[in-house]
Amino acid sequence: MSRIAQIVSTARYLPEHVITNAELTARFTALGKPTVIDRLAARSGITQRFYVPGDWVTSDLALPAAKEALKRAGRKPEDVDLIILGTTSPDYITPATSVVLQHKLGAKNAGTFDVDCACAAFPALVAIGAGLIATNAAMKTLLLVGVDMIHRLTDANDPGCFLWSDGAGAVVLEGGTEAGFLGAAFQADGAYASGWGILAGGTFEPASIDAVKAGRTQMRRKGANYPRTVNEDNWPRLFRRLSDQCGFSEDQVDQLLFTQISKSSIETAAERCNVPIEKCHMIMQKYGYTGSACIPMAFDDAIELGKIKRGDLVVMIQSGLGWNQAAAAIRMTV
Repeated sequence: MSRIAQIVSTARYLPEHVITNAELTARFTALGKPTVIDRLAARSGITQRFYVPGDWVTSDLALPAAKEALKRAGRKPEDVDLIILGTTSPDYITPATSVVLQHKLGAKNAGTFDVDCACAAFPALVAIGAGLIATNAAMKTLLLVGVDMIHRLTDANDPGCFLWSDGAGAVVLEGGTEAGFLGAAFQADGAYASGWGILAGGTFEPASIDAVKAGRTQMRRKGANYPRTVNEDNWPRLFRRLSDQCGFSEDQVDQLLFTQISKSSIETAAERCNVPIEKCHMIMQKYGYTGSACIPMAFDDAIELGKIKRGDLVVMIQSGLGWNQAAAAIRMTV
């Protein structure tokens, strides 16, 4: 009998240190940019963001969410067969952050690997996990973690720091016979890869004193070389592809979770997908943009608020730089 991947539990973690828009406005007013934060807030809906303590790394941020997801699933760390972690802000270039998390969690029986889709990771994690569960009977309990600490990799005097909030979301995925995972779809356009990102520190330009001084080891956007409407233009196209492949219609979708970076983009995309905005849960207004963590965090938040329940069809669409987009659909069984 085939095994279908099912979400057993979800969890999220948000640090305690809050940075409000008012604090950023004061900073950028002193830098001669008094209106920049208000403009960014008007489009995005973001009002605050959360930062980890100064001595934390990304694996530390992932740990509380991972522990809580396992607790809610009634599983112990040693029950985990595989940890798949998505992040754009790893502890190191190598080794993988997932293997560091495995040690901190005490998941001594788990294998691990990272997925880097530049913030589009979580639907990919679900799709990969579902494929492994369907094809490998030894894969019984998988821990999926989306986590980012991108604020640590930004320039505090660059208005782009407005977006980034630290956060983590985790899911326990197991196999069953009920309808769960339905399918996934992906799309990308690498022509824009140099338009926004951290472009030094890899093999294109190894880290150097010059690169650090010039800010090339930090997150930077070259506005002229990155499409401002990439999400609202392409999310609906990916939604249609996924719905066609999986055989569902827009009126059958109970929640459509988009990357939590812009309220106005989500509103436009929802209309183009013909899905009521009430079915598109948003968290960026209270949590900020948490990168790879935003979809699992929104998922967990929606469950907590009663917006997602057993039997619901949930579609998630996530974006990353490059540009790179991933989508997955799953029927809830808990």
